[in-house]
Amino acid sequence: MIPHVYLLGTVDTKSDELIYLCSVLEKNGVQPLIVDVSTNMTPASANIEISAQTVAACHPDGATAVFCGDRGRAIAAMSIALEHFLPGRADIAGVIGIGGSGGTAIVAPALQALPIGLPKILISTVASGNIELYVGESDIAMVYPVVDLQGLNRISRVVLANAANAMAGMIRHRYIPPSQSHPALGITMFGVTTPCVTEAMHVLEHDFECLVFHATGSGGKSMERLVAQGVIQGVLDITTTEFCDFVAGGIFPCEVSRLDVIARTKVPYVGSCGGLDMVNFGAIETVPERYRDRVFVQHNPFITLMRTTPAECRQIGRLIGERLNRCDGPVRFFYPEGGFSQLDRPDQPFYDPMADEAFRDVLLATLQQTSDRRFISLPFAINDPSFAQAMAEELIQIFKEN
Repeated sequence: MIPHVYLLGTVDTKSDELIYLCSVLEKNGVQPLIVDVSTNMTPASANIEISAQTVAACHPDGATAVFCGDRGRAIAAMSIALEHFLPGRADIAGVIGIGGSGGTAIVAPALQALPIGLPKILISTVASGNIELYVGESDIAMVYPVVDLQGLNRISRVVLANAANAMAGMIRHRYIPPSQSHPALGITMFGVTTPCVTEAMHVLEHDFECLVFHATGSGGKSMERLVAQGVIQGVLDITTTEFCDFVAGGIFPCEVSRLDVIARTKVPYVGSCGGLDMVNFGAIETVPERYRDRVFVQHNPFITLMRTTPAECRQIGRLIGERLNRCDGPVRFFYPEGGFSQLDRPDQPFYDPMADEAFRDVLLATLQQTSDRRFISLPFAINDPSFAQAMAEELIQIFKEN
């Protein structure tokens, strides 16, 4: 089967751009294939290998769900249809999607559903804004076209050609990973827990491949996606700070489903309190008015940290405890008696033992401990080498026993 780069776009409005992308790819010796995701009955064209009707027929409710006459409903339905259509194609070598806000909404979820590592580029007029919803936890590369995608001109030709050439390079020089002999572990990290993660990795790296995830909401989701796919066989959840933003409305929250994948897959799980002393906001002027009397640290010009209160810590303890109770696989939760981050130590601005202990007390009251679900308290701060070593060694022992 000949591998193709799938070109996704609405042919009724983006045919010139799609045909131009084809020409650039063909000059690079790469076979393109246009997939029409228009939400109306686009007339057949010799340039379109896969019609909008073909894609729309993949919707669970059939093509009529897409061609309904209502633009908003049609876009949502075509997105669902494309998400069902695309992953089943055996000849995909890479994907380029193009679009404005509507086309991006159609294409992005389908790209997110594709395997990590498969080349995917999304050329979108919304790429200079908040792209979290479009990228999700995938490895989509977004390109801002500068001008609107409305015909070809001296700007759009350059941007589209660069994207096509980049795709051709990824196809022709595809990375082939070596065979893996060690199981992969997911580890969560923040800057304020880096010493702990670094020390734990030193203990683990001889027997495991350590995949570190930045605990910024999307990091936790990315890690759990790879757990669900079977790529990651164990989790060292050192930095559970995403729960703080979930509770207090920060900018890096986890989703309500955080830890559900751990429960479903029963992978070995060792967690801790990294960053539970802080909520993340943007620049100081973006902090909600109701929080203005709290303790803050300016992490950088774009990130402001706010210390969690005992009440918030109690809520976080309950959430984590309830989620861990759903986990029937091996679970250990380590409590660092000396503090939750580099900022939660004596003489540091977030040092607040009462708040930390409020978390501990509620977690202990909530957690249903068993022989395989245990709470472990140690007389160290989270970044003390002895604490990191204890967590890593416990995870190694779990793997030996299972």
